[in-house]
Amino acid sequence: MEEKHFGSVWFIPGENKGKYPYCNSIYIAGPGVLIDPASNRERLIRLREENGVREVWLSHWHEDHFMHLDLFDDVPLAVSAEDAPPLSSLENLMDAYGLDQDFREHWVPAFRDLFHFKPRIPSRILQDGEKFSLGDVDVEIIATPGHTPGHLAFLFQGETDILFLGDYDLTPFGPWYGDVHSSISDTMDSVRRLRQIPVKNWLCSHEEGVFENQPGELWDQYLGVIQTREERLLQFLEEPRSMEDIVNACIIYRKKREPKAFFEFGERALMGKHLKKLLSENRIMVKDGQFCQL
Repeated sequence: MEEKHFGSVWFIPGENKGKYPYCNSIYIAGPGVLIDPASNRERLIRLREENGVREVWLSHWHEDHFMHLDLFDDVPLAVSAEDAPPLSSLENLMDAYGLDQDFREHWVPAFRDLFHFKPRIPSRILQDGEKFSLGDVDVEIIATPGHTPGHLAFLFQGETDILFLGDYDLTPFGPWYGDVHSSISDTMDSVRRLRQIPVKNWLCSHEEGVFENQPGELWDQYLGVIQTREERLLQFLEEPRSMEDIVNACIIYRKKREPKAFFEFGERALMGKHLKKLLSENRIMVKDGQFCQL
């Protein structure tokens, strides 16, 4: 992908098409605001040296969005109040994911070495509906909980007309809502809210990243992944199944993948949210550690 400039709003593509563990960054030239510094380390170094970075904003707390935040240790940081705690310590970050001890042993080196994690306390809290005048553009903060409790989208207006969706990225994989405080229902509400905002361009954190035409059916396909996951799970629960059975069924990733610890965590986290939802709706039951349809 190529870097694209929409006036003073710059889209900086992440390595490997912005796929995890990278993301696409947004830079507002002039005021020097950088959103989600996890695109390309060398590009971000040049950006700071040649253009200046005066403040860093995060759409949310995930590691594939703060990977190169260490380059900006001396730069003020802004994030939502809900997503600030995981950034304050490695333990808090792993707690927010709900990682057990085995997974923590796997993830600690990755967080420190690959993602350059250092505890940070934000100097500014970004709030829903808050508006900023940044040079030639005005930016409105849009709270979009679900992916994380404090996930934010950003509406740019003025010389340009852009909505940065963050991790509601309209990719075929569908939404992630597997953290301790993530929510399926909030995710769906946030995507529907974003869809109703009229703009000319849509930017996302991963993969294609830039939509210069209305994404149209991609909104429906993205939300449809949630329903497809649920239907596959219900079909699998025609017979009693343990949590390990469900994880090994690969309903999310469709096949075994490496690294095993990473993808098994994803299966367990997302399926856990669906099981909780189905239990609350009295569509399944659990007995002796086995889940099945009612």
